[in-house]
Amino acid sequence: MKILLINHFPLEGSGSGIYTRNLAEELVNFGHEVMVIYPEHYKTRYEKFESMPIVFKSDQYNKADDVDVPFDFPCFTSHPRSVNTFYDLTDDEIAVYIDAFKKATQEAVKTFKPDMIHAQHLWLTPYVASFFNIPYVITAHGTDLKGFLKDERYHPYALEGAEKAQKVITISKQVDQDVEALLKVPKTKRSLILNGYNPELFKMKALDPKDILGKYGIDYNGEKIVFFAGKLAHFKGVDVLLDATQLNEKALEGRIVTVIAGNGELYETLIHQKNNLGLQNTHFLGHIYQEALTDLYNIAHVSCVPSRTEPFGLVAIEALACGAPVVGTNQGGLPDFITSEVGALVPVEDSVALSDGILKMLKNNSHREMADVCHNYAELNFSRHISIKKVAEMYREILIK
Repeated sequence: MKILLINHFPLEGSGSGIYTRNLAEELVNFGHEVMVIYPEHYKTRYEKFESMPIVFKSDQYNKADDVDVPFDFPCFTSHPRSVNTFYDLTDDEIAVYIDAFKKATQEAVKTFKPDMIHAQHLWLTPYVASFFNIPYVITAHGTDLKGFLKDERYHPYALEGAEKAQKVITISKQVDQDVEALLKVPKTKRSLILNGYNPELFKMKALDPKDILGKYGIDYNGEKIVFFAGKLAHFKGVDVLLDATQLNEKALEGRIVTVIAGNGELYETLIHQKNNLGLQNTHFLGHIYQEALTDLYNIAHVSCVPSRTEPFGLVAIEALACGAPVVGTNQGGLPDFITSEVGALVPVEDSVALSDGILKMLKNNSHREMADVCHNYAELNFSRHISIKKVAEMYREILIK
């Protein structure tokens, strides 16, 4: 099969970007041909699949005469390389955005000749796909549903895209329920396929924490390591983690280091909160690329996902694959896979419960005793070939009808 993937975001820096890259690479591993359309700040290429980047304007990354779209690519919340949002766009800019994706898709249909289109998010890319006489499916990622609630201007596009799709993939039970409630997509048209991680990248390694943290200027002296990776946006709950960290530092008398990897609109606000709380050993690393994330997961005694809402939580699966148990919140997609054997769930916005969960996990995993259990659980249940095999089977079923 020849599959055209279309995403609203670059292929790193966001959950759907990573999902799309994993999907593309694994489909190629299965013997299919793949092309991906995605926004970028410059022309990029990937080794395993064909690329068709749409270049968006960025004061930091390019010049005005080198772009396809005269503004930065928009996000639902934030992205490490863009602070623009879909809600900031004017109606004219929405039209420009749609036109850019239409032109790219038209070119891909002409040159690549796909059998199937797979659009990411119940948003604008399915609407674009609906203009071409090619069957298409959609993956709903959850942030699109937040956008649907926030800006009614996008309702006609999202609803039309969903109506004309052959299937809508949902990545967690919560997302599945929300797709039905908000966009009225019937059960017969939805398929719940949990997300998967890249086992070639996220795996256990024998690493020295002192060496890894030293790369970021952190002096390590045997403390317990708590790690967070994700966007610095309100729904990720990093402010709650900082409140819990104050309790953790007091309980362990400073023998703990908290490492926060990520960037976003709340970066300065969270630094200010850290200083106000007087946290002594909490470090913000900024955006970290996937290859470096694996090392940080591998030295963590516990990885934390304190989200207020979390459609799935791929970072939790990636942490488990690297041997780090996860303390997450009891909502969204996280209860679908975090069990007592590999972590713990706590109430949303409860810093005391979060602290208690982290401290208990540190006690249980003081020497990373849980690493093999966590890794084996992730590998057995969430390697990307498992979920993407189901997606490929869906394509075949659609095409033979």
